[in-house]
Amino acid sequence: MRSYRELRARLARMEVARAETEHYLAIVERQIEARAERMTTSTRVKARQFGRGTATWTRTDERDFQANIAALRFERRGEIDALSRKLARQTGAIAAFRVHHRINEPEREAVS
Repeated sequence: MRSYRELRARLARMEVARAETEHYLAIVERQIEARAERMTTSTRVKARQFGRGTATWTRTDERDFQANIAALRFERRGEIDALSRKLARQTGAIAAFRVHHRINEPEREAVS
């Protein structure tokens, strides 16, 4: 039987792997949003010069931005889906590990 310390170390490794997957999924989302913003601003020449403090982002720009995000997510859907499935598997494995080894449970609720 493994010691409690070994079990906690294994759980910590599992949680680090899940955090890395979450981080990579967040990176993909940021890349998509940044590229969509670049696409939106480059397709529309900002000829309007209102003033220093005035925003030049219009409703049409927002609509184009959202359409670009949807198109880019569709292009990278395989990668996003694979990461999402991996994240779900990791989360389930961590939960099952905690239940099986009774880690992070109050002692009074830990019934054999």
